[in-house]
Amino acid sequence: MRRAWRIRTASAAALCSALLAAGCGLTSGSPLVDDVHPGSVGKGQPLKGARITVTSKEFTEQLVLGAIMGLAFKAAGAEVLDRTGIQGSIGAREAVKSGDADAMYEYTGTSWITYLGNSKPIPDAREQWEAVRAADLKEGITWLEPARLNNTYALATNRANLKKYGPKTLSDVAALSKKDPGAVTLCVESEFDSREDGLPGMRKAYGMRIPASNVTKMDGGIVYTQASKGSCTFGEVYTTDGRVKALDLTVMRDDRHFFPNYNAAPSINSKSLKKYPQMAEVLAPITKKLNNTVAQRLNAKVDVEGQDPHDVASDWLVSEGFVTD
Repeated sequence: MRRAWRIRTASAAALCSALLAAGCGLTSGSPLVDDVHPGSVGKGQPLKGARITVTSKEFTEQLVLGAIMGLAFKAAGAEVLDRTGIQGSIGAREAVKSGDADAMYEYTGTSWITYLGNSKPIPDAREQWEAVRAADLKEGITWLEPARLNNTYALATNRANLKKYGPKTLSDVAALSKKDPGAVTLCVESEFDSREDGLPGMRKAYGMRIPASNVTKMDGGIVYTQASKGSCTFGEVYTTDGRVKALDLTVMRDDRHFFPNYNAAPSINSKSLKKYPQMAEVLAPITKKLNNTVAQRLNAKVDVEGQDPHDVASDWLVSEGFVTD
């Protein structure tokens, strides 16, 4: 399924902003009732008495990150209202911006390109975060330090094709497309096939010679299974998707840094952060722990094993010692 948080729809943003009070994807939410206690975070319950609303988008990783944030605040003593699972990007973003929600985990590339309207990403991940942070301060949103978790595009192949062709980078894929044009077949989502930060742009950036007849468009979930079966040599994937590891796929390194950085970081309403500055210290060690390996493992527990995102988040926080139950 195409993730709406990357869809550039300025008109939708304006419409949602105007209609937010009427409920543009924002449900009433429910209080977190989990009996969680401080571990390595939340000692002394620095958020005791605080009332904090946490939100997220609706896809797996966002549901897990939203639960992680809410449970951390709960362990630190806050009363937490759970408004996670808002459909699309715009509703969650506008909820934080307006103050209807206080905090969420957002992605740097999403804000830079989708919300702030920039056409070109910044290759350096730190510089991308700094640029987003500076721009969003004017929007009433404060970004805390980012995670290494970078949920961006990639191409991946199965073990058989890896052994047969030996590619490690997208430059290797480009070289293979010139040496043996029939060897490079792609399974991609329809939107990736048309986006400038997708297949067309990747072709140009790497000089890939991939004819349209070698590209098959399909639903995102099917891409993973078809790439695993070898129905296509390479499949378009997301770098933190749990199915990458579960299906034994190998991701090609983006050695020319073409794809935008989508590092996750806490995105907090500035007024809320001023009111409850302790949110930053609660989240800092948790965010620091989040990387692609962790995200793949947690996402797989939901998408592959069928576990509940909230339970996955809770189990991870406890296993890392961040909270106790």
